[in-house]
Amino acid sequence: MRIGIDLLWVRTGICGGTESYIRNLLDGFAAYDRKNEYVLFAAKDHARSFLKYAHTAHMRLQICKVASGSRIKRMLWENLYLDAAAARWHVDVMLIPVYSKPAAHISRAAYVSVIHDFQALHYPAYFSMAKRCFFKYSWYRTARTSAKLVTISDAVRSDLASYVPFAAKKAVTIYNPVVTRASGISPEQIERMYGVRRMEYFYCVSSMLPHKNLDTILRVMKQLPHVRLVISGVGREQGLRQKLRAYRIAHRVVLTGYVPDNVRDCLYENCRLFLFPSVFEGFGMPPVEAMRRGKRVVMTRCACLEEVTQHRAVYVEDPYSAAEWKEKIQYALTLPEEKIPFPEYALCEIVRQYTRLFSSLADQNKPKVRHKKRI
Repeated sequence: MRIGIDLLWVRTGICGGTESYIRNLLDGFAAYDRKNEYVLFAAKDHARSFLKYAHTAHMRLQICKVASGSRIKRMLWENLYLDAAAARWHVDVMLIPVYSKPAAHISRAAYVSVIHDFQALHYPAYFSMAKRCFFKYSWYRTARTSAKLVTISDAVRSDLASYVPFAAKKAVTIYNPVVTRASGISPEQIERMYGVRRMEYFYCVSSMLPHKNLDTILRVMKQLPHVRLVISGVGREQGLRQKLRAYRIAHRVVLTGYVPDNVRDCLYENCRLFLFPSVFEGFGMPPVEAMRRGKRVVMTRCACLEEVTQHRAVYVEDPYSAAEWKEKIQYALTLPEEKIPFPEYALCEIVRQYTRLFSSLADQNKPKVRHKKRI
């Protein structure tokens, strides 16, 4: 069976958790699925970041004549030409890791589209009217024309049933793969980079969007004068720095911006606690990554987060209460470290679920043999 994967949408270092998801999944297909062939459709401006798969026996890297950074051109190319490229490569199943299934569909490929969240409906203020209309149209068309839909948590699947009811029967939940590796970086290197010592800081991985609820954590930091906080993520950093100055805690909070995976992993390994104040996620990898390393996590129960962390974290009931956050942080500090393996998110398990889904669709697409009636 030949499986195509759309990578045109990836903007290296910008797509956050969605990029981590697809790169982890590709590593899983390379390592654990030798029965199927994979064709990776990459853009010309990021193809180098996928070159290692070109040297994998059962994978092919197809570089398309479009740049991922040119979003309008990329979307047009995706809609007009991607399916034709799938047809030329005789793809049986096409995986669309985001809800951007091509409008043109003349190939024999069965499409599997992944729904990560419905953020534009939960937080419409983040998006212009034009973008909201486009997302709604994309969700509807993707749901209507895909053979199967993968939702990355049961919470997202529930949203799908609410917002696109007819698509519920097409949906299956497959969690994101989470890969945990040793960083290979010493605590001393982190101290030199950010001025924080092992087990003397709290850590948070987050973008700067309002639903990440970082302001609540900053208000908590005002009440914990002897603690340092490190935040890794991209977004509206200038506004966050203004708050740090207003709260007079700028000297105790480090904003790293985007960091490579090994630096992020070292920050996980050496933090005292991991804090995750977000009130909306489709999956939420960072708490799982921290808990696998034995770190105690203080977080909200919102959206899918309690589902994904399996009731194993320390949860605040009111995500906006600085007083409750302080109380739960102080309680978490009394707990010993405990590594939680989360085998449900292991690469081999997630690959098994995807390949089983692909096989079921390939079987459905096989031409039926008609037997002549005997006279």
